[in-house]
Amino acid sequence: MKDQFYNYILRLQDQIVAGLEQADGQAVFREDLWERPEGGGGRTRVIENGAVFEKGGVNISAVHGQLPESMQKLFNVGEADFFACGLSLVLHPKNAMVPTVHANWRYFEMYDQNGDVIQQWFGGGQDLTPYYLFEEDALHFHQTCKTACDKHHPEFYPKYKKQCDTYFWNAHRHESRGVGGLFFDYCKADDTFTMQDWYNFVTEVGDSFLEAYVPIVEKRKNLDYTEAQRTWQEIRRGRYVEFNLVHDKGTLFGLKTNGRIESILMSLPPRVQWVYDHHPEPGSEEEKLIRLLAEPKQWIPA
Repeated sequence: MKDQFYNYILRLQDQIVAGLEQADGQAVFREDLWERPEGGGGRTRVIENGAVFEKGGVNISAVHGQLPESMQKLFNVGEADFFACGLSLVLHPKNAMVPTVHANWRYFEMYDQNGDVIQQWFGGGQDLTPYYLFEEDALHFHQTCKTACDKHHPEFYPKYKKQCDTYFWNAHRHESRGVGGLFFDYCKADDTFTMQDWYNFVTEVGDSFLEAYVPIVEKRKNLDYTEAQRTWQEIRRGRYVEFNLVHDKGTLFGLKTNGRIESILMSLPPRVQWVYDHHPEPGSEEEKLIRLLAEPKQWIPA
């Protein structure tokens, strides 16, 4: 399974990078190969200063070795070896009308001292973070997510949509990071779903990413925006940074397993503002977004 999924994310990285370069029309991704001293490595691809994307990355990694003590405590196990691979992407557009997007699809195995697999699971998802709310964009993103889920189980979309709302909640700000999407983790084999079934589901979601995001980019990338709207985008990016550094499990896992710091922090935008006690004007489009983020919305009927 680990070989099957790793080969999939290699292909998916190529596919997504090609689609995003076409949408940008100017910049290309720079590739950076790296190795982890304890075992494994990755292929980081970063785009910067494009016509559309100010900064973004589509990264894959496959790391293995002894499970660090901090992770042993998290998983409530003793000494064990592990293998983890995945694709993680974040895109920060230049135009304040184009939303930031994040996605991740990953696979994990843990082994006993005989080298036998004792745990294995999939995780992942994709979520949208707009700076100005176009409801039709959120509807499109969620409908694409639901279509992918419905091919595998009718309960997956409402379940994983709710988990996304719960996970991407910036608790210290009492607001959602964005308009959500899907989030799933610890997807393990049971009486109804084999690991191959989970593979089929996770790859379905991965394959849906460009369909979910690129039409939104194409619709918004040439819209006009003001310097004040750009300032608002940078203030909201600050909330994005706060979530990634305070709450995000993927960042925590990477830091605790001696991951490559440049790849882990690739998700951070290049220009951000923190303005003391900032509040948008009452009745403004900015306040409309803030009101929406105060409570997750049911975009698509379950």
